Amino acid sequence: MTDSNPSRAAHREAGSAEDRAAVWAALCDIYAGFTAHDRERIDRRIHPEATIWDSAVTPLLFGRADLDWVRAQRPTGEGAPVVAGIHAHDEVIDVWEDTALARYLLRVDFAPAADGTTAAPERIRNTAVVRRFPQGWLVVHNHEDLLP
Repeated sequence: MTDSNPSRAAHREAGSAEDRAAVWAALCDIYAGFTAHDRERIDRRIHPEATIWDSAVTPLLFGRADLDWVRAQRPTGEGAPVVAGIHAHDEVIDVWEDTALARYLLRVDFAPAADGTTAAPERIRNTAVVRRFPQGWLVVHNHEDLLP
């Protein structure tokens, strides 16, 4: 997908290139953890009290207990969609001291179903607020929207 917004080219991201790269690496590690089925890896990058607007549910999620509730609602077993890959791209990241704002897109690809059909990829628009803690950059708020 090509970004056709002329204002994007004029946007000068705030913060050092090193901090922006570290924030992006932390966010991408969440998706790597998801595709590796490594919940502990994911959770190390999300603050335990983070708030989340998840594209699959309506209420605002407050902390790890709510996130685990959403995880438990996801379909499992035969016939459940299987994520084949998550591709984060078109990131715009600003860093102000110990706070970062990341805006980016995701493409979620699915493995073929047992009948050979493959679901269309999902496109998700994402905004994350990330804070620097002694253990690294952690998501303190995430907002994702499923795009048509």
